Amino acid sequence: MHELSIAMSLVEAACREARANGAHSVRRVQVVLGALSGIEPDALCFCFPIAAQETLCAAAELELRVVPASGRCQHCGQHSDVTDLLAPCPACGSWPLVVEGGREMLLESLEVA
Repeated sequence: MHELSIAMSLVEAACREARANGAHSVRRVQVVLGALSGIEPDALCFCFPIAAQETLCAAAELELRVVPASGRCQHCGQHSDVTDLLAPCPACGSWPLVVEGGREMLLESLEVA
């Protein structure tokens, strides 16, 4: 379960930013997660409170926003959502699509006290 190490990294980054801005605690951690990031949202939500124990994030809520993957057809240039890496272009049927987004994980914002 690599989500535990990811949760630990999120907590570390959130605590570092909170301290740098003079905060005493973190109330909310907002994360953008790409649909093709390889991270299981439920597992990350399960691991976050464990990773946050005895840190500034101990009482923090993890808020995930999962964004769809997007891609472009190399043949016709059509942009579309990508739900399956093996799916052809919905416009012309060519394959493969070039994935342009949806693999990211971004610590978007913190709510601190």
